[in-house]
Amino acid sequence: MDRPLSRRGLLKLGAAGTAGLAAGAGSLFLGRSAAAQPEHAGHHDMTTVGDIRPGGFDPTAFLTAFDWGRESRLPSGQVLREYELVAEEREIEVAGGVFYPAWTYNGQVPGPTLRCTEGDRVRVRFTNRGSHAHSIHFHGIHPANMDGAFEMVQPGGSYTYEFDAEPFALQLYHCHTVPLKRHLHKGLYGAFIIDPKQGRPPAQELVMVMNGFDTNFDGENEVYAVNTVAFHYQRHPIPVRAGEAVRIYVVNLTEFDLINSFHLHGHFFRLYRTGSDLEHFEWTDLVTLGQGERAILEFTCKHTGPFMFHAHQSEFAELGWAGILDVRGPNA
Repeated sequence: MDRPLSRRGLLKLGAAGTAGLAAGAGSLFLGRSAAAQPEHAGHHDMTTVGDIRPGGFDPTAFLTAFDWGRESRLPSGQVLREYELVAEEREIEVAGGVFYPAWTYNGQVPGPTLRCTEGDRVRVRFTNRGSHAHSIHFHGIHPANMDGAFEMVQPGGSYTYEFDAEPFALQLYHCHTVPLKRHLHKGLYGAFIIDPKQGRPPAQELVMVMNGFDTNFDGENEVYAVNTVAFHYQRHPIPVRAGEAVRIYVVNLTEFDLINSFHLHGHFFRLYRTGSDLEHFEWTDLVTLGQGERAILEFTCKHTGPFMFHAHQSEFAELGWAGILDVRGPNA
């Protein structure tokens, strides 16, 4: 029996590479076939064949989908935000025609982007409809019994997490059931934004969760992306306006790789690590993050036209983690 093709073996097939499919589904060719590929292909060739099926998870919509929960007020006057998260097993599409057997929050990977303001009371009702024990671990400050590291929820069970949102930052949430690498890699994670009480300056806001998928189950990722679908933002560039502020919330939840990174062509951005400081930032065009690290990137585009963004691990970029910002003029 032939051995499964590793991700490095995939890259040897051509400039655009080949991505393995999940469980016997065949192969997905990226860009043109290796036989038709010129010796020096352009970046426009670095993409997948075919698009994701309509009606499923939409990475473009996910960029700006913020779940503020159901808002009410406690007798004390404190804002209460209530959310529902359900763990369930679902086959997801990680490239056109490429399906992966995921474990999801609310049927999607990443899970919904939860958002609130520092000082809000957060109440998350969690139901486990999967076939394995799961939990939710929120980054931030909270009581021990709300941490998700010890309160495993068995299949069919439920648990309510309740805590005051603090500190303001770009946080995250994920399952904390062992084996951790399996529960994270399978898709149980999402972004959790706690805004400062005074808010942040107005900007076009985008959420990008860096992730990868081991489609042949060899302990290495064959597909990389932000927001799950390989090369989605190459096929569907993200429109932004020159002269208008852009804010990207970047969270690294890639398993099996020590680091991931974000590089923006043609621009520098203000880098707020963890997003817990409104004043101090780095001025750069590249950020490298370990798993669970996150950052807020803020910038204003000076020039119009297409500008790439991608992982600065070339291997990741060629296996799906690359996209385009379509910078348009004010009247375009």
